[in-house]
Amino acid sequence: MKSKIQVLLAGFATLFLAAGCSRSGKELAGATPPAPAAEPESRVKSGTNGDVIVTLDAATQKAMGLQTATLRSARLSQELKGYGRVMDPSALAALVAELTSALAQNEASQAELTRLKSLEEQKNASERALQSAQAAATRDRAQVAAVRLRLLSTWGAGIAERQDLPAFVLSLGSLDSALVEIDLPADASVTGMPTGAQFMTLAPDSKPIDAQFIGPATSVDPQMQGRGFVFLVNPNPARLAPGTAVTGFLKMPGGMQSGVILPREAVVRHNGATWIYVQTADDKFQRTEVVLDRPLENGWFVRHGLDPKDKVVTVGAQQILSEELKGQAE
Repeated sequence: MKSKIQVLLAGFATLFLAAGCSRSGKELAGATPPAPAAEPESRVKSGTNGDVIVTLDAATQKAMGLQTATLRSARLSQELKGYGRVMDPSALAALVAELTSALAQNEASQAELTRLKSLEEQKNASERALQSAQAAATRDRAQVAAVRLRLLSTWGAGIAERQDLPAFVLSLGSLDSALVEIDLPADASVTGMPTGAQFMTLAPDSKPIDAQFIGPATSVDPQMQGRGFVFLVNPNPARLAPGTAVTGFLKMPGGMQSGVILPREAVVRHNGATWIYVQTADDKFQRTEVVLDRPLENGWFVRHGLDPKDKVVTVGAQQILSEELKGQAE
């Protein structure tokens, strides 16, 4: 009897466990899975016109140390942009040496002709000797004229007519000064001669270098096919060496140009272009491409695309660009 009771109890226990497992399975099967965590909203978005806008709250701006400045309007004289190089003075030095030698020879032959004329008047010199002296004086005078003509046709009147040519060549050779030729594009409209210029080298931290106008170039660059002009950098604190490539901003006579002064610290370079970040709202910064028209002492003159009321990032622009690129990657 006891054995039967134990068998019945064991059966009831098995049924109870089976029912419990069945209910637990149904409850698990009918449970709603937890919702996935929402992804944080991206800080980088594209504007309606394709511009990139970066959103940064006040705390992030403070952590980055961002600073902004409102642009100032400016009016500057008209200018033209060209490209060129620092000229090699060795050919000029050779011509000046040749001219110096020819002048000395000419001076000696003229003195000899004067001496023989005096002796011939006193009947102390033969007519043949006088004729030889006259021929030598004529030859040496022609030699001086030929060297001067080569100097003029190669380097222009602004250099050929200088009275201090030996000292001038020495200054160029020692890099105390430098000659720079700037060539304009073929379609550039030139209505007069430049009144001066500023140069920028290809170095990223290059500062504008003032130069004085010497004269028009005596030949046309085969690639640019536009007007060329020669300028003198004196003194030459940047120690510009022959062959250095430069961008020239030529000051031209004419009307004034309107624009804004863009702080140099606001400019960042990306994908071969120059950009700035314009603050369009308290927490929004729009990356905007700019064309740097003219270098200034502490910035750039920009004629198009910016208004004096615009507020641009002057400290932290590179950090915003990094944040933008990181957001695009994510």
